[in-house]
Amino acid sequence: MLCIEVPVTAKSMEEWVLPDGVSKHRVAIDRLIQLRIFTETVDRKRETTYTLNPIFQTNLKKLLLYGVVLPREPMPSNVTVRLPSSEDLEAFALGQWECFLLQLINSSQIERPSNISSSMMKIFQRGLLSQRDKEAPRLTESGFQFLLMDTNAQLWYIIREYISNSEERGVDSADLISFLLELSFHVTGEAYNINTLTEVQKNTIKDLADLGLVKLQQGRKDSWFIPTRLATNLSVSLTDSSSRKQGFVVVETNFRLYAYSTSKLHCEILRLFSRVEYQLPNLIVGAITKESLYSAFENGITADQIISFLQQNAHPRVAERVPSVPENVTDQIRLWETDLNRVEMTPAYHYDGFPSRDLFEGASDFARGYNALLWEDPEDSKKMSLVVKAENHVHMREYLSRQRQ
Repeated sequence: MLCIEVPVTAKSMEEWVLPDGVSKHRVAIDRLIQLRIFTETVDRKRETTYTLNPIFQTNLKKLLLYGVVLPREPMPSNVTVRLPSSEDLEAFALGQWECFLLQLINSSQIERPSNISSSMMKIFQRGLLSQRDKEAPRLTESGFQFLLMDTNAQLWYIIREYISNSEERGVDSADLISFLLELSFHVTGEAYNINTLTEVQKNTIKDLADLGLVKLQQGRKDSWFIPTRLATNLSVSLTDSSSRKQGFVVVETNFRLYAYSTSKLHCEILRLFSRVEYQLPNLIVGAITKESLYSAFENGITADQIISFLQQNAHPRVAERVPSVPENVTDQIRLWETDLNRVEMTPAYHYDGFPSRDLFEGASDFARGYNALLWEDPEDSKKMSLVVKAENHVHMREYLSRQRQ
């Protein structure tokens, strides 16, 4: 389809496929549509056609005509020295990432890491923190929800913010996306020469090192960067369970919570919705209480987010159980949330003083047709009042105006 400029029918494409490849063909078409490489169109005759994305088509032609730059090769082992082991690299990435999240939770209490610049923190904290005059920054609802996300989802959120603010730093977003995609296909733990990068790419690598996506090292003559698992996970789907870290939380039917972790970050995250009672070197003990959950709900965290966090981070001993979090605990968390949501506020307009019952009933039916009627009182023949959603006030006013004419 690279050289075809017009839509191709589904029937024509099926003729290109051998009989035993029909199912694979359909899967391939679905994937190409999801990736927006194919555009699917169904006409009035219900005939399906496919078109190749014109931008993708043009760039692929250029690639085939003019060639491609070979992927960056790792540096030879005789040049690099003291490369970290996979365990050390994992510990570095985890430490840097937790350092950033800890500062996000409470920048006034956590010591500021010297290797994360203030400009970088402002970029990453945008939308996650709010600050009033002469007050310490506070987490927004999005910030609290961000902390309960899976690491992959957090990483993609940060990368999206980094890309969207690239123009403010004088960086072309297309070039930045291209470099990030290239980085995601590098080999974890291998050393890559920094001198092969452009000036913009060098600055990007320094920023990513702050978050633990790469580790920087300096030799006698050359310097290099080493991608960590966080960097290579940029190309992993958010739904890919193979990249998920091992869980650490056990929740009991009596609402007691045990977290087998040495991480200060895990302790701070658990404080968002539970009462942490004490912390041992490798164990955090707490309880899920009504008061702790009310505090979480007031900060914008939902019951489903808390339950999802407990399920995704369930300790291996309980992760295989169905359910991994006791049902009485999940049901009670949802019930406590509904206690705070008994009253729902809806902007509305109140109409009364109708001159006739026919006009009142017509207006009531008109509002009901828009699914805008919130309340009516047809019993009181003198008042004949009704309440309509504010978003439908204009339609309602036009209807009444026409009826009076």
